[in-house]
Amino acid sequence: MQPPFQNDDLDLPAAVARARPQLVEFLTHCPDWLLSTARRFVPEAALSSLGDSTNPREKISVLLDLLEEAGPAAWKHFAQSVCMEYDLPLDLEVLLMSSAGEGNFSQPEESGTDTRAQPSVPTGSARRRRCSSSGSDKDAKQRRLDAFVKYRHLLINSVLQRYGSRRAAEAQEQTQPLPFNQAFVNVVIHQSKAPRLKERTEKPREDMAGAPEAEECADTAVKVSDLLCSEAPSHTTKVIFLFGKPGIGKTRLMHRICQKWAEGVLPQFLFTFLFEFRQLNLLKGKLTLQELLFDMFLQPEDSPHAVFQALLENAQQTLIIFDGLDEFAANMDMSSSSKRGTALTSPMSISQLFADLCHGNLLPGCTVLVTSRPKRLPNFLLYTVGVLAEIGGFDHEKVEEYVSHYFCQHSFRERAIAHVKNNTKLLSMCFIPALCNIVCICLEYLFLKQQMSVELPQTMTQFYIKMFLIFLNKQRGDCTGDEETQLNCNKKAILGLFDLALRGLEEKKLVFYVSDIPEDVKEFASLHGLLTVFEVKTSGTCPEVGYAFVHLSLQEFFAALCLMVSRRVDKNYLKKKFFLKSKWTLKNETKTEFVESFHIFLSGLSSRECRTFLMLLAEQDEAWVQEKQDVILQSLRKLAATHLSGPKVLELCHCTFETQNLEVAQHVGSLLNFKYEFKNFRLTTLDMSALVFVINSGQDLICLDFAGCLVDTDCLEVLAGCKNVEHLSFRSRRCGDDFAAALSKGLQGMRNLKKLKLTGGTITAQGMTNLVQAASQCPHLEEINLQGNRIQDPEVKRVMDLFSRMEKLKKVDLSNNHLSLKAVLSLAKEGIVCQNVTELCARVDTMIIYFSGTSGKAQRSQDLKLEENNEHIIPARHVNLCLQDHRLFPQHAKMIVAILQSCPCLSEVDLSGNKLGDEGCSCLLESLPCISISKQLNLSQNHLSVTGICSLLKSVNTCQKVMELQVSLGHDTAVLRFREDREIVSLPPREKPVFSTDDQQHGEENQTPTTSQKIRLTECNFQASDLKNVCAVLKECGHISELDLSWNYLGDEGLLQLFQCLPKLKMLRSLKFNNNQISLNSVFFLAQSLTTLEHIKTMSLSLGHTQVVHLTFWERVRSASRWRSGSLARPKQEAKGQCFRLRDCRVGLEDVTRLCQILAQCPQLTEIDLSGNSLSDQSIERLLSFLPSLCHLSLLSIRKNSLSPRCAVLLLNSINLCERIRVVEVRSSENAFLHLGASMQSPRTSCRLTGCAIAEGQVEELCSILEQHGGLAEVDLSRNQLGDEGLRCLLDHLHRVPGTCSLNLSHNGISQDGVLHLINAFVTSRNTTEVQVSLCSKATLIIKLTSGDDPRKILRLAECNFQPEHLEKLFLLLEKCTGLTEYTSSNNNMTIQAAERLLHSLRKDLGLLKISIEEPWVCRERVVNLLELAAQASGNIAEIMICKDKTLFQLVIRFPHCLEKTESVISRLRLYKPEMKHSFFQRLCEKCAQLQQLRWSHMELHEDEAEMLGRILLPLPELKTFGLTSSSVSPAGIDSLISGLQNCQAIEELNLGYMHLSSAAIPGLVLGLCEMPSLKRLILDHNSIGNDGCSRLAEALRKMHNIEEINLSHNEIGDPGLINLAAVLLEMQNLKKIDLSGNCPSPAGGEKLVEALANCKHIKELLLSRNGFGDRTAVTLALCLPHMTNLKILHFQNNNIRQAGGLELARALAVCGLLEEISIAENDLGEQSIHALSEGLPCFRHLRKIDLKFCGITDDASKSLSLGFQQCPSMEEIILSWNALGDRGARELAIALPKMEKLKVLDLEKNRIGACGATKLAEELATCPEIQSIRLWGNPVPKGLPETLTNQDPRLCFSFS
Repeated sequence: MQPPFQNDDLDLPAAVARARPQLVEFLTHCPDWLLSTARRFVPEAALSSLGDSTNPREKISVLLDLLEEAGPAAWKHFAQSVCMEYDLPLDLEVLLMSSAGEGNFSQPEESGTDTRAQPSVPTGSARRRRCSSSGSDKDAKQRRLDAFVKYRHLLINSVLQRYGSRRAAEAQEQTQPLPFNQAFVNVVIHQSKAPRLKERTEKPREDMAGAPEAEECADTAVKVSDLLCSEAPSHTTKVIFLFGKPGIGKTRLMHRICQKWAEGVLPQFLFTFLFEFRQLNLLKGKLTLQELLFDMFLQPEDSPHAVFQALLENAQQTLIIFDGLDEFAANMDMSSSSKRGTALTSPMSISQLFADLCHGNLLPGCTVLVTSRPKRLPNFLLYTVGVLAEIGGFDHEKVEEYVSHYFCQHSFRERAIAHVKNNTKLLSMCFIPALCNIVCICLEYLFLKQQMSVELPQTMTQFYIKMFLIFLNKQRGDCTGDEETQLNCNKKAILGLFDLALRGLEEKKLVFYVSDIPEDVKEFASLHGLLTVFEVKTSGTCPEVGYAFVHLSLQEFFAALCLMVSRRVDKNYLKKKFFLKSKWTLKNETKTEFVESFHIFLSGLSSRECRTFLMLLAEQDEAWVQEKQDVILQSLRKLAATHLSGPKVLELCHCTFETQNLEVAQHVGSLLNFKYEFKNFRLTTLDMSALVFVINSGQDLICLDFAGCLVDTDCLEVLAGCKNVEHLSFRSRRCGDDFAAALSKGLQGMRNLKKLKLTGGTITAQGMTNLVQAASQCPHLEEINLQGNRIQDPEVKRVMDLFSRMEKLKKVDLSNNHLSLKAVLSLAKEGIVCQNVTELCARVDTMIIYFSGTSGKAQRSQDLKLEENNEHIIPARHVNLCLQDHRLFPQHAKMIVAILQSCPCLSEVDLSGNKLGDEGCSCLLESLPCISISKQLNLSQNHLSVTGICSLLKSVNTCQKVMELQVSLGHDTAVLRFREDREIVSLPPREKPVFSTDDQQHGEENQTPTTSQKIRLTECNFQASDLKNVCAVLKECGHISELDLSWNYLGDEGLLQLFQCLPKLKMLRSLKFNNNQISLNSVFFLAQSLTTLEHIKTMSLSLGHTQVVHLTFWERVRSASRWRSGSLARPKQEAKGQCFRLRDCRVGLEDVTRLCQILAQCPQLTEIDLSGNSLSDQSIERLLSFLPSLCHLSLLSIRKNSLSPRCAVLLLNSINLCERIRVVEVRSSENAFLHLGASMQSPRTSCRLTGCAIAEGQVEELCSILEQHGGLAEVDLSRNQLGDEGLRCLLDHLHRVPGTCSLNLSHNGISQDGVLHLINAFVTSRNTTEVQVSLCSKATLIIKLTSGDDPRKILRLAECNFQPEHLEKLFLLLEKCTGLTEYTSSNNNMTIQAAERLLHSLRKDLGLLKISIEEPWVCRERVVNLLELAAQASGNIAEIMICKDKTLFQLVIRFPHCLEKTESVISRLRLYKPEMKHSFFQRLCEKCAQLQQLRWSHMELHEDEAEMLGRILLPLPELKTFGLTSSSVSPAGIDSLISGLQNCQAIEELNLGYMHLSSAAIPGLVLGLCEMPSLKRLILDHNSIGNDGCSRLAEALRKMHNIEEINLSHNEIGDPGLINLAAVLLEMQNLKKIDLSGNCPSPAGGEKLVEALANCKHIKELLLSRNGFGDRTAVTLALCLPHMTNLKILHFQNNNIRQAGGLELARALAVCGLLEEISIAENDLGEQSIHALSEGLPCFRHLRKIDLKFCGITDDASKSLSLGFQQCPSMEEIILSWNALGDRGARELAIALPKMEKLKVLDLEKNRIGACGATKLAEELATCPEIQSIRLWGNPVPKGLPETLTNQDPRLCFSFS
């Protein structure tokens, strides 16, 4: 390492060179004067050569050369002449005078000279100028120059006195060695790139924000002189920031810089000032810049203003040093200072002065040098620092130099050096100069004591203790005693010193005045060299004496001791002071600025080794000391549980290391998440020692990641002892071969290492070999990553041999190493034959080798065993090879073939991105049969032509293993996919089709043999002329199953050529010819082929923006005679149909006629889809005329085609043109679908013309069509424009419509008048049985017609906004309707008075009349008022229902009215409140004498109402059903209710759900139940019945043999209650339904229940959801299901069923053939359970609904589920919401939809279905007229698509419902 300074003397040439640039510039303005002056010193002969030069600057430069060559005397005279003649800039004048030898400031005066004693008499040129100059300006300038020169002399002598050789000599004379007063030895300095600081302001670092990223410091060791001499823009302040850890030598280096400046080593600076922040802290007031420089450093003897002006003029030659920024106590965030103007005379704070100096607002152009510990810097420094460097302390050489210098006068110098070098821990400490000094002090003391065995402390804290004791002993000389004696002698002073240190830290005080220090403390500390004395200057006052600890670390040490031994410090205060966590979390570190090592010392003092020392100081017993130590140890344990970044981890490790407590270290290590990440900072050997100590103390394996960190080889020596490293990573440009070699030495000790990563370095092939050689000794190594190094040509054979020996190796990454092509091919050649290599990937700069992780020997033996057992089994080993983008040319083809042939187990080979061309690829393909590739060969981006494509096609024919060929010259892709050999040797059972799911159209395709091949030649720019050669090759490929020639230029001619070779393609299943520029003629040709090629399955054509020609084929059987004749085989099954789709093709009337004529000749055509073809009304009419000729057609679709109202009527008329039509559906004037049946005699027809703008003008024609058809089932004319008049016209014709059908006229703009007209028709019409009207947003209007004598007459009116006049007309009409059976009025503005009028109006001759009224007043009226309203009805009341939550009041009236005996009821009335008038109750009793059902909900029964209910209504003799749910009843009312229930002799159903009944209410209820011998249904759901209540109910039920339904769901029944109930169930042979959902039993209780239910032979509905039964109960249920032969409904959702229980349950369900509804939702059933359920679905012939939501169903299960659903003929609703079905699953379900003829609802909400899946569902939905809704809310469908699809078919629902 070069020394930081150079001591070369400043000679004349150097002085002239420094002055020359400015001097030449100045003298160009006075060349004549210069020439005349030169003639006095230079011979004329020499001057004669100037005439040759025409450049003025060249002449000046030559003249100066001549003057310099004339000698020092001539130059001196010349310099004096210039200065006296001209007014030069001051800095130039100083330089010129220095070069003349006058005032040569580069050389100090004699040490004995005191400049202050000399008279201020100018000398030399100054005297001459004074004599010769008469102008006042020159006099002023002369005075300023004299003051300037004098102050510079004074400054140099002052600096030498403070920091120079005399100071050093004085220090050496001291008999007592001061701590940290070491001799100067150059330290290592690393320069960084300061601009990165500005970049990092966007991402502030929480740790050491001022420190640079370590990568910036890599390999940039510099000298101090280089830092100070670095260039900066003119007049720009240069800020140099030096940071370093405590004790690294920052202050000592600053003193050395000052000394060297004074000695003339730094001649670029005329002035140097040094300020220490710890002294600047003492300034309370504000200063100007002049006061800072003069008052705080050195005051000029005279003319301070002139000196200051000279300073300003020479700012670029001024160095200002600020030492110890981290010690500054005030706020330093002065970013705003740069935004304001600064006045030189304005006083300001120190922080403002410092900031303005750095910003260049003051003294612009000067150099500011700042030192600091690595703390968070003020923000403004991040933008102003120009040079950033780190002081790195000592290296090995510097440590040896220092120790040698320290012991230079001792005979044991060599022994001391050897002792330091041979002790790793000791050497690590010595890299810190301050610690090196302490180590030397301790060694000297021990050696002088003539101790043969030297035992030094282990930690920094222990060293400080040892040093302190040594100083005590040295001062006492030979009279020393033991430690206790030494400490007791000065106990008071020592404790006082400790207290002073702590008080200073707490008050942010580093400098103390005399008054701050007790006298005994001052004497003791000064005597032992623990305090340093210096002069303290404050502005405007006389200097004072200041004291400071010789080093801040020593103050921190003493402060830590104070906390540990002071009796005033309790545990809480000590815990508070150990503020390591708050130091980390506080962004503003003002509280902890001066305590860099404080917490480390506290940790060290908590060690067992320090306990005796602390006991002596504290005069306390061991327990007292240990209690304090435990506080620190416990705090360290808690800190480890927090999330820590790298520097904080290290800090914690340092603290832990200082404790030397293995238990604490193990605890800390276990909580650090086993991963240590260190980014962008330097790690010292001390750091690494602490880290290794913590890691080795634990038992867990950890990850070490050093990213951008500087880690010296000394650190690697320490790291070598780390045994618990599992992952080791280094990312640094500094990692080269030397680093690799050093690391290799330590790898052998890391026996647990699994991953090794050295990236972004400069490691070469040699370094790699060394690393791999060492890594091969790591038995568990799995991954080696050497990315981003310089391994250009590795020793391939050597390293691959080493890799093959590494049994656990899985991955080697050599990417970004600039590997040569030769190296890549060598690696490929050696790699694929290496037995443990599984993949080699070489792609551009990527080179990764994957290994199997097992040894090659073991693998080979395993393969041999496999071959012995079965000769057809391929070895388990598969190798992937990727040689991509490596400039492979045709000449390399043979080499590649040789490489590929050398490996018999290749899986995937990727040769894309090369330049093999046709020649290279052909060579490769010719050898393909000899190459074993099991999956894929990629030849993309190899510059192939049509010739090369033919070669590829030939390979398909010659190599049977080729399964697929995909070529696109446009995208430059060429990929061959292969089938594995086992597919050729034997065909596995139930082999899936090999064609891609993208081309599957239906689910019933037959198997495709495994020898089939797929050919995709897309975007190859083929012309028709090119197809001749291609077809010639294709004819030879007899196994092609899929052929894709899309995106070429083949045209009609190419299509014709292709069809000529189709007879040869015997296995073809799919043909694509998209975007080949065909015309309409080709459409007719293709349509004609449906007749000639009967094996065509589907034909999809489009001539739109994207042309589509896609044909699929049925599988054909061979017929020898027909193959010989050149024709094709017929389909296997004649019944299989054909589908023709033509989209986006503008066709006229003649084209439609021609097309229909062709299609009419196709006997197997079953589907025609004409979408987006702009068909006119005439074209559609012509199309419909051909329907009778299309005898097998089942669906005609016309989509995306504008349809007029007339066209809609034409489409409707098709029902009279073709008797096979079952459904006519026209939607939104755009889409039309005609569904046709197989035979003439078939179910009735549905006609749906919705949103077709049909108005009054089309009604008559529409009605005439309907009148002609006698089999109508449904006519939907909703969302049209009929209005009232259209409705009137329609009603006039309704009586002519034959048969029974439903007529939907919703959303047709009908008003109240239209409704009344409709009601009038309803009243008078015999064939109108039901009318449903709603004029709200739903705008519903439905009319049902019947042809027979249907006794029903139903009228439902909702939200018609009737006014009183409308209601009156309504009532008059209703009076005429004596056949009405049901009337419902919902929210029609009907008041309670109008309701009375209604009840009087409604009557009939005989039978039941149901009246329902929904109005808001229902929920407001009392029960008595509603019953009084009921009494207004004309007939006898059979049912009363009041649901206040629905505002529903419902009566069922029986006609004619009969008076029966009610004496018993009347007699009870007399008992019930005798004082009341009984007229109302008597009338009510008479009306309700035949009451059979009483259902009340959400009532608030008062006590009198409850009593009335219990005494009057409940005892009625005909009452069979009573329900009181969700109601509020007082306790007294409950008693009345229970009392009334005891009189219900005939009741069959009792519903008390949602009544909050607890077990306490059950005894009374049981008494009532015992009086109900006919009870069949008991419903007590959503109460609070517990085990006791359930047990009492069970006992009551034991006697009730007619019970058919029990509902105790959502109560609080556990195992005891459930078990008691189960015991009763054994006797209930008539039980048909039981609901116990939502209780709280355990699996054990569930098992008991299910076992009991097995005896209920007639059970039909079993509802056991939400009980958390688990797999055990599910398995038990599976065993019992075979006994439940009548089961129809099973609900078992949300029962924590997993794979085991789900699998058994799914298999058992198959035996329940009568099941109609299954719900096993919200159970994580697992894929196997879903597959088992799917296999059993065909057994459910009656299944209507299945709920599988929240079952984790994925696309993998969709295929089997869809196949199963298709075989459930009664399926109406499928719920698959909240699963994981994607597009593939949606596609499978969509394909199955047409097979589910009764399906109405498919719920797919909250799945993963995208655009493809939703679109496919929409397409298939068009063929399914019976489906009512497909729910798709919550799926990731692209924005805009839901609206598009909903417009096409409103049955697709994307909104939340």
